[in-house]
Amino acid sequence: MSESIKKEIFEWGKTIIIAIIMALIITTFVRPTLVRGISMYPTLEENDYLLIYRQAYRNEVAEHGDVIVFKSHLLQPNGKEKDLVKRVIGTEGDLIQVVDGKVYVNSEEIDEDYINGDYTDGYVDAVVPEGHIFAMGDNRPNSLDSRDSSVGFIPMDDVIGRVFIRLFPFNKIKTF
Repeated sequence: MSESIKKEIFEWGKTIIIAIIMALIITTFVRPTLVRGISMYPTLEENDYLLIYRQAYRNEVAEHGDVIVFKSHLLQPNGKEKDLVKRVIGTEGDLIQVVDGKVYVNSEEIDEDYINGDYTDGYVDAVVPEGHIFAMGDNRPNSLDSRDSSVGFIPMDDVIGRVFIRLFPFNKIKTF
């Protein structure tokens, strides 16, 4: 084998190894997801392409207002568990109340200029357990979230990550 062929093979091998290492690093920290449904409207819409920071809560705690993706344990028609995108409303120890269409955290009404409309359905009066969060969609009339017993309080272990950027559609690129 000639020296130039060996050099070419070495360069290709080096490029492939670097690409594999970069892919492993990226998938450790970032995960793409596609929004399905309208539960986060107007913040997010159907088919928005998001990037999730997977390591967000390894050393930090969730904060009020974070937009997260989590495993819901609800089954899709294909039998796989459904991932949901919601907004963190309460963290461990918070008293969450939904009364007369308003949301209160620790007895203070929260300003929710990001929701669709100005009314939150349901009644909630509960304290978020240790190691859990309470999350709701921004489209309150059309969101299956912590207000429903099938979702309930979300264990932090089920949180896949925090949404940090919407990449598509291009005219709506936004960081969170």
